[in-house]
Amino acid sequence: MIDLYTSHIASQMGIARWQVENCIALLEEGATVPFISRYRKERTGSLDEIQVAEVRHHFLRFTELARRKEAIIISIEEQGKMDDELRRRIEVEIDPRTLEDLYLPYRPKRRTRASVARERGLEPLAMAIYTGKVQDLQREAARYLTKDVPDAESALAGARDIIAEQVADMQIVRAALKDLYARWGNVTARVARGKEDDEGAAKYRTYFSFSQRVSQIPSHRLLAILRAAGEGFLTVKVEVREEHAIERIARRVFEPRRPMSAQVRSQIDLALADSYRRLLHPSIENETLAVAKEAADNAAIRVFGDNLRQLLLAAPVGQKRTLAIDPGFRTGCKVVCLDAQGNLLHNDTIYPHPPVNEKSAAMRKLSNMIEAYRIEVIAIGNGTAGRETESFIQKMALPAGIRVFSVNEDGASVYSASDIAREEFPDYDVTVRGAVSIGRRLMDPLAELVKIDPKSIGVGQYQHDVDQGLLRETLDETVEGCVNRVGVNLNTASWHLLSYVSGIGPALARNIVDYRTTNGPFAARSELLKVKRLGDKAYEQCAGFLRIPGAADPLDNSAVHPERYALVARMAADMGVDVATLISDAARRNAIDPQRYVSDEVGLPTLKDILEELDRPGRDPRQTAREFEFSQEIHDIEDVKPGMILPCIVTNITDFGAFVDIGIHRSALIHVSQVADHRVNSPADVLRINQQLYARVISVDVERGRIGMSLRGL
Repeated sequence: MIDLYTSHIASQMGIARWQVENCIALLEEGATVPFISRYRKERTGSLDEIQVAEVRHHFLRFTELARRKEAIIISIEEQGKMDDELRRRIEVEIDPRTLEDLYLPYRPKRRTRASVARERGLEPLAMAIYTGKVQDLQREAARYLTKDVPDAESALAGARDIIAEQVADMQIVRAALKDLYARWGNVTARVARGKEDDEGAAKYRTYFSFSQRVSQIPSHRLLAILRAAGEGFLTVKVEVREEHAIERIARRVFEPRRPMSAQVRSQIDLALADSYRRLLHPSIENETLAVAKEAADNAAIRVFGDNLRQLLLAAPVGQKRTLAIDPGFRTGCKVVCLDAQGNLLHNDTIYPHPPVNEKSAAMRKLSNMIEAYRIEVIAIGNGTAGRETESFIQKMALPAGIRVFSVNEDGASVYSASDIAREEFPDYDVTVRGAVSIGRRLMDPLAELVKIDPKSIGVGQYQHDVDQGLLRETLDETVEGCVNRVGVNLNTASWHLLSYVSGIGPALARNIVDYRTTNGPFAARSELLKVKRLGDKAYEQCAGFLRIPGAADPLDNSAVHPERYALVARMAADMGVDVATLISDAARRNAIDPQRYVSDEVGLPTLKDILEELDRPGRDPRQTAREFEFSQEIHDIEDVKPGMILPCIVTNITDFGAFVDIGIHRSALIHVSQVADHRVNSPADVLRINQQLYARVISVDVERGRIGMSLRGL
């Protein structure tokens, strides 16, 4: 059975079966996705982390499917109804829904109209009608009259109930209807009775009278409709032409295998119509919506994962002494000073804005803090009063070299009230914690954002409406992939950041921090083996992703795995130098012929990675942060006019468009049709999170607070 699953995964992903088999073997050995994709390329044919995660996802689902098959087979065997053909069909099935259809006739049912009819002894009559083996319908029905079946019509009605249920349980019938609904079904939405003028329903007005093919409806539109239905504002159905559905059923039921009288045929026709309306349509409609929602969920989760990856890999300013400001009007601006490692040194509050307007005092305080803590960069949250605070700072006579950044503060308030924030800053209130988060987010977005639930960061679409289990799995994989791609400083990382490193997890992360606190900084990666409960397997999985700047062995500050240190030492010896000299001498590195070092364990992909890492050991794959300034012409939506070309930052990407920040606390939308001069399938094809660009205003709706922008022709 495993061969069936691996073949299907390989076919679906467009890779070789041996790649899938080796990937699964590594996963079962306890290897993590980042470790496999980085350090076992020869085994997997250089599958990247997204592909490895996809293999794992499919394999886990097939493992669940295999368990379900075992349970179904046992159930049918206990009923004494298993045969070789049914067993074969169950064993080769790979679609969970089709598997359940195969089991449907054998699944224990609650009391139904058909089961009542069977109790009354009407099953032989039903089978006689269904097979056409009856000539005189009334006479045949009269044979089954009892106290509970007083007349022929009651007998025929019961027989039709049995036929209707039998047809509804037929896998071939259900498959035909599923195909019909998937191809030709329409998702229709109507405003719920009495909700026409409801304020909450207003945002769904587009869908008050809506219909679109299931096969064509965009994921974001379906999720919006289903959300509105869940809130009670819309009714949603999947509709097909009834005559087409019943005709499809009839083609599977009536075969050219038997003659049939008009009377018998009419009874079966009645049973089929009842089967469709009462049993099949509700079931297939629900399943069609479920399948469509699953596809929409996958699309939305993919977008969310892509956005989160870009956000986590946003450019850091690095270890700079930072002054961070969480702006506000009435309550003032909370200011914190952080050292280059992000430790809190000082906090204060200034009131440069109305209603207090203590501008001079605020300038004096800021100047004193900048001088006292030798500030290198200033981070200003982009929320309420952010633009005003930025303008205020720009008017100050700042020392030369200080750079000022606007920082997206989505999620900072969530962090400030979290257990993690309370653990880090037990003696400070939420305002201080929020300002610290803003400053640290500028220094290293990845290290700070991993502390926040991704759903609170402000990227993605309909994240609260999709499959939460799949969303969590995808987001965890995304965070884990980003952390391990960048690498983590073993001597400065928080336990929360360490917990995302391959093979570690929360418990070992805390043990690492405890060891560091007790024994001081790690001098070498091998010292990790002294950490409580961190054994050889965990060390193998995590060591390559942890960095020790200034370590005696320069490879400890690189992505070269300890298992390949001896290989690098051999390369250095062959060049007549030590490892440190090899790293610093480009000419010697370039003279290395990787083919000389190919072996059964190490192939060219790994050798290429090693040589690239020796070129720039411990390099950060992220770009460098750039300053940005919004237009000084606009401060509110009333200032925005069609035709303006404004600087903006991409804050969120969805299937239908990209949202951008233009500096007025209202996001503008660049619709997918406006993101490029050529047709694109998704804004993600041409845009990325945090991208700085210029866009033209094409529409302004002050009443609804909507701004439309375009990149076409720019």
